[in-house]
Amino acid sequence: MRLNKKLIIIAVSVAVLLIGSIAGVVLAAGNDNSNQSNAQGEDLLAKVCTIYQQNTGNAIDETALKNAFTQAENEAQLAREQTRLNDQVTQGKITQDQADQYLKWWQSRPNLPGGFGFGGPGGFPGRGAPCVPPATAPSTTQ
Repeated sequence: MRLNKKLIIIAVSVAVLLIGSIAGVVLAAGNDNSNQSNAQGEDLLAKVCTIYQQNTGNAIDETALKNAFTQAENEAQLAREQTRLNDQVTQGKITQDQADQYLKWWQSRPNLPGGFGFGGPGGFPGRGAPCVPPATAPSTTQ
């Protein structure tokens, strides 16, 4: 009986170690893909500028076009965040004041490069109520 318990503990330990190793390899491989997709996106942007110039005779400033894409993406993220917060208020999970404070904090946070953390910027998107902004978090010091 004692031998069976030891074998079970060893088997579970090996399984956990194996799963952890596989997860680490998958996460490490995922980081390379984000850099590759960014390079492909920039290549596509350059190609679009070239084709547009050939078709119309007018050149597009690649930097201005990239900035316009970034601005459009930021505005779309803001709209999604506002919708999510409004849904949280409607469901009674947070107050309008909390939603306003969170949105103010969300807009003032630094713009980190894509692929940072788990699931990209923001961690695990769409999971529950928003975090309490750091300025309004309860103090743990006495």
